[in-house]
Amino acid sequence: MRRLGLALALSLAMHLLGWGGYAAGKQFGWWQNWRWPAWLSRLAIMKVVPVPPPQNNEEQLTFVEVAQPAPEAPQNAKYYSSQNSQAASPIKGNKDVPQLNGKQTEVVKTETVLQPDFNKLQPAPPAQPPGKAAPESQLTVQPGDTRLTQPDESQPPEQTRPRTIKQALAQQPQRLPGQQMKQEGGTHRAALVPSLDVKATLFGDYDSKFIAAVTQRWYDLLDSRQFAMDRSGKVTLRFHLNYDGSVADMKVLDNTVGDVLGYVCQKAVTDPAPFAPWSGEMRRLIGENYREITFTFYYY
Repeated sequence: MRRLGLALALSLAMHLLGWGGYAAGKQFGWWQNWRWPAWLSRLAIMKVVPVPPPQNNEEQLTFVEVAQPAPEAPQNAKYYSSQNSQAASPIKGNKDVPQLNGKQTEVVKTETVLQPDFNKLQPAPPAQPPGKAAPESQLTVQPGDTRLTQPDESQPPEQTRPRTIKQALAQQPQRLPGQQMKQEGGTHRAALVPSLDVKATLFGDYDSKFIAAVTQRWYDLLDSRQFAMDRSGKVTLRFHLNYDGSVADMKVLDNTVGDVLGYVCQKAVTDPAPFAPWSGEMRRLIGENYREITFTFYYY
């Protein structure tokens, strides 16, 4: 008990001494003039600051293809592309969306662009038998004349019918195929061709080229394998498009056309990779090293 009492008294005396010294120094201003050691100052600023997780600053808009570009961007746009567009409709009304009379409600598209028919490609012309001369109507040579007769310019040249999908796409404007959507509307601006409120963004041009590359590869695969297009449905993929243009973490979210056509859709994305790397501005705005892309293929 004596030792316990001595320990308690010593502890109480040390606490009273420490508190009394602190109170006296505060009252007489001792601590304001005290110079702390340099190593203690360095420890004071070497504190751990947690780094916040990167935030995806990319504005969540839906990509659409612009058929009627406009010089000015709309104020409140839900869609983005490589060009600006303002809402217009053949039918006037008091709404911000045009009247569209399509047959589908899943894909935002203001016009119908038909896909080439995979089953009705023109067959290759028959081979010319060896040794058979060309018809005389094709070439006309007069004795003593060294010039071939000029073709009759009054007759328009006959356009060769494309035999493959790749040739068909090369002869027409590069527009993504699809059906016009169905939508109730009517805008203040009147136009023969309907359009939506779309604004051009930094990602619009990149995504436009990305979608065109994937679509072209999809057509090439379907054309080279000559699949029987007797099934209709869709395939929805989700994957990461990395900053260096590579593709990773692909998942099939929906497939209603079977494994073979679903595999064609996956190869349409992976075969053209790696795509173009992002610019520094794109990486700064996105805030992450990848973008999560949802890509849907439709078979009609």
